[in-house]
Amino acid sequence: MTSNRLGELLVRSKLLNEDQLNKAIKEQKLNGGRLGSSLIRMGYIQEEDLSAFLSRQYGVPSINLAEFEIDPAVIKLVPSEVAQKYQIVPINRAGSTLIIAMSDPSNIFAIDDIKFMSGYNVEVVVATEASIKRAIDLYYDQSATLADVMDDLEDIDLELIDDEEEVDVSALEKATEDAPVVKLVNLILTDAIKKKASDIHIEPYEKNFRVRYRIDGVLYEVMKPPMKLKAAITSRLKIMAEMDIAERRLPQDGRIKIKLPGGKDMDYRVNALPTLFGEKVVLRLLDKSNLQLDMTKLGYEEQSLKWFKQEIHKPFGMVLVTGPTGSGKTVSLYSALSELNKTTENISTAEDPVEFNFAGINQVQMHEEIGLNFATALRAFLRQDPDIIMIGEIRDFETAEIGVKAALTGHLVLSTLHTNDAPSTINRLLNMGIEPFLVASAVNLITAQRLARRVCSECSEQEDTPREALIEAGMSPEEAASVVCLRGQGCANCNDTGYKGRIGIYQVMPMFEEIRELILSGANTAEIKRESMRLGVRTMRQSALNKLKEGVVSFEEVLRCTVADD
Repeated sequence: MTSNRLGELLVRSKLLNEDQLNKAIKEQKLNGGRLGSSLIRMGYIQEEDLSAFLSRQYGVPSINLAEFEIDPAVIKLVPSEVAQKYQIVPINRAGSTLIIAMSDPSNIFAIDDIKFMSGYNVEVVVATEASIKRAIDLYYDQSATLADVMDDLEDIDLELIDDEEEVDVSALEKATEDAPVVKLVNLILTDAIKKKASDIHIEPYEKNFRVRYRIDGVLYEVMKPPMKLKAAITSRLKIMAEMDIAERRLPQDGRIKIKLPGGKDMDYRVNALPTLFGEKVVLRLLDKSNLQLDMTKLGYEEQSLKWFKQEIHKPFGMVLVTGPTGSGKTVSLYSALSELNKTTENISTAEDPVEFNFAGINQVQMHEEIGLNFATALRAFLRQDPDIIMIGEIRDFETAEIGVKAALTGHLVLSTLHTNDAPSTINRLLNMGIEPFLVASAVNLITAQRLARRVCSECSEQEDTPREALIEAGMSPEEAASVVCLRGQGCANCNDTGYKGRIGIYQVMPMFEEIRELILSGANTAEIKRESMRLGVRTMRQSALNKLKEGVVSFEEVLRCTVADD
């Protein structure tokens, strides 16, 4: 079924409206994939509802693959590459008939291909796209586990390279092409995707060498390769990222792009850092298909989202997003840009690095070594007839000054800063050297954010949290008496961590007139914070406690991600 046809049928059946369909088609063109995936990702339709709709439309049964245990002999009837290509799973065989599950029963090419290849008649049942992908991963994952590969590596004899000796590049390149090394590196890269890691850390120490994944904001050790493979693994990654393997004394940046089964691309941003015992390599996974650009799904409270949208739709001024590294600042900015991205607007961004590319937005990669920094790019933007400008980060007075002047001369400026909360951002700008009257006039809104781990929905259970602890954390006695705290006990769905996925915790502070007056009068951060709370701004702790009351995060996460209000 074509995307347009599916969309028309869903609208006709009143499962969607025209506006939702148009937004989903736009998102599909931007990120690729199927329309059904875009609709589900944007929350316009549930997987089960789409599956039931297709079942009714084609008159074929709908099944839940999670309840099936498929016979390995049936799986062997359809090769892995065919299952991946058409996104189908064989689930049963009855005589000369093979029953397959697929998310698009209209794909007659897939059905004919499987008939011809298997020699069986084919009957179709409908299953959700996500459940089919899970089944393919489960039944067709014939690649070795990390433990299997590690066992194979024990007998490999690779020559050690002394860090003090001159590097023999040809010997190192030869070592990186060794089959077990290639296999292990590939497995590390793909295993991180399956575990939904955001970063991979490959770290050398004096007596061991380890690999860790950051999953939902927390690092977990996954393996310890033999020390003798240290140089080969590091060099293999540097070759894949097109870095200089002979240079081991200076930090280097690179990028790896791989194609996964099903036509999906995955980017890794790679950084190599010389440490005492060798180079530490950190890879950031950039998965565009999982990029959530719908602002209503990021975790903003209703009033906060209303303020944020109101300020980004103003024709001029500055909107600042603050928080530590890895707190989702880039996603918030991309979400705002996605909403503002229209053919009538000229949007330019200066980023270091450009994490995702978007049609209709002019994105510029910074290159400090040739003098292309944020300030230089910003000056150039102002000669390019801009409407909206995004600066990846305000790091110095020069960038801040040009950004503020752009905001005061009819441009909307979006940027990030590293501060702990929204009120302290004011003092950060003042400390950089920006005059108080310029800060008060230019800034429209400041939002501070963190990412908290969600309680796993499949193994959540009620937790007995002392009422006194809740009150001490910032809840009122009435709320503390009635709130139900949840925690995850750990299951296969969340890798026994009790957490699955993350959600944003936000402090959104519009520049109210009262706050502008405080800035002009030289008020400190504490005074600005108290006034913002009086005007209805929720602190980070209040936002986290609200998520606790909704059953989204645990009390442990509230304490981990936020500090108590003074």
